[in-house]
Amino acid sequence: MQAPSVGGVMLPRGNGETIRLSRGASLTDFAEKINANPASLVAVMMNLGEMVTATQSVSDETLQLLADEMNYTVQIVSPEEEDRELLESFDLEFGEDEGSEDDLVVRPPVVTVMGHVDHGKTRLLDAIRKTNVIAGEAGGITQHIGAYQVTTEVNEEDRKITFIDTPGHEAFTAMRARGAKSTDIAILVVAANDGVMPQTVEALNHAKAADVPIVVAVNKIDVEGADPTKVRGQLTEYGLVAEEYGGDTMFVDISAKQGLHIDSLLEAVILTADASLDLRANPKQDAQGISIESRLDRGRGAVATVLVQRGTLRVGDTMVVGDAYGRVRAMLDDNGNNVAEAGPSTPVQVLGLTNVPGAGDNFIVVDEDRTARQIAEKRAARERNAAFAKRTRRVSLEDLDKVLKAGEVQQLNLIIKGDASGSVEALESSLLQLDVGEEVDIRVLHRGVGAVTESDIDLAMGSDAIVIGFNVRAAGRAAQMAEREGVDVRYYSVIYQAIEEIEAALKGMLKPEYEEVELGTAEIREVFRSSKLGNIAGVLIRSGEVRRNTKARLIRDGKVIAENLNIEGLRRFKDDVTEIREGFEGGINLGNFNDIKVDDVIATYEMREKPRV
Repeated sequence: MQAPSVGGVMLPRGNGETIRLSRGASLTDFAEKINANPASLVAVMMNLGEMVTATQSVSDETLQLLADEMNYTVQIVSPEEEDRELLESFDLEFGEDEGSEDDLVVRPPVVTVMGHVDHGKTRLLDAIRKTNVIAGEAGGITQHIGAYQVTTEVNEEDRKITFIDTPGHEAFTAMRARGAKSTDIAILVVAANDGVMPQTVEALNHAKAADVPIVVAVNKIDVEGADPTKVRGQLTEYGLVAEEYGGDTMFVDISAKQGLHIDSLLEAVILTADASLDLRANPKQDAQGISIESRLDRGRGAVATVLVQRGTLRVGDTMVVGDAYGRVRAMLDDNGNNVAEAGPSTPVQVLGLTNVPGAGDNFIVVDEDRTARQIAEKRAARERNAAFAKRTRRVSLEDLDKVLKAGEVQQLNLIIKGDASGSVEALESSLLQLDVGEEVDIRVLHRGVGAVTESDIDLAMGSDAIVIGFNVRAAGRAAQMAEREGVDVRYYSVIYQAIEEIEAALKGMLKPEYEEVELGTAEIREVFRSSKLGNIAGVLIRSGEVRRNTKARLIRDGKVIAENLNIEGLRRFKDDVTEIREGFEGGINLGNFNDIKVDDVIATYEMREKPRV
């Protein structure tokens, strides 16, 4: 078969050879592999009806199309494989204990708590670590991943257990599955009054897929209708047979609310670990592990919660976590205390990274800052190329049904920003799994931690994407820019609301609803204490106007601190007023809410009825 010719130049034709390319590669990358001129490959793509530049990142499908035309086979290298090859190029290896058997020491088991929503996973963790994590959750659902270490006494010996706190509802499937991969043992929580539910089976399947032992906590034994025996019988159908029935799975009847038998559950975890697993690691090598959660902190910069899996992490070490790197400036344990080092199975918060890594990113300690920077930059470039390869055009949720029917778009592009990487990743995974038929694809072009920025709006403009802010707002001029350019920015505080609205839009089912209209923003310049009224905010009205008896939210560093507040008092000097306009100063009283600080922003709004198109 004759080689393709472009402009009289004969191009090299393959014999079915395999070419390895990374996701988001360009025609220049392809040309280097086959020793061809990139410009000639651009011409080939034009003949195939595709307008592509030589340096543009292209999709896997485009690379495959070109390979078929040139008689080559393209193998898209997975991110995991590419990362392993990258580390090998620096003579590094992730996932292996160095040294001999004598260097290995026993490490604490790492545990994930799983189960059906409302069966008491969060309350169980609350009972275990004696702190209240339920109070700060939107909708009563765990929104973030954390890691905690507790100590229990087994056979008169103190033993440590590390808990990875993964969200429990099906919307967080991806986070829960990733949690299982990084853990040694799963605790399956089943309510004694409800029995096995669909998400119980889903959690069970994740644990089995990760090939980890399971300890069953039969919760709510103190409520009416509790039947622990029924739970044991139901789980027998799924291969979990209780020890008292001749099986090898430990069942512990507990009440997280009353704090009953929590010690027995912890003992069961230790006994299961000792019987089923060889939990050892080398604490003397350079530290390796996984990022559990990360966020931006105004005073401390990027803060990442990492779980050390092998080696010992020390203050002053140079580490690379995903596409972030830096020298460890300080480490904090789960109680907020400074620690100098962290051994295997120890979770710590790390300060000193250049940016916020993703939840689930591996970390590794390297000898030099330069090596860490090079690895991080190559990872970032790979992610950027893969994101560029996905980009297409813009649309809003309101007119999505119309443009789908007109055949104008075949996919919905999203940009997701949130207050923590775990939540962002979970929201992305849930949206990508929506079953909306074959008419449309959902693509997440970019995800990140922090406020919605002007660069996010720029990307949305260029790719016709919808921006989703999860517990964050637009920062600086980004809100005005989005309004001016017509970019659709959606704000959510509960993940299921976002999922339901996107799904409804895709299915053309959006009903008339109330629209939030921003009235004005006020910057707090000073806080006054009043024994009668509580804290009063001395403010400067930055935009619009602030009216009495309207709704408000408090924003701190781009993050929403409190929702559904009321402007209960409004004063200009000594006079009560009904409104204050842009550029004027005044005093605002938010009723019983007193957690206000200088530089906070009070954003006021009202709900107006808005019919869906």
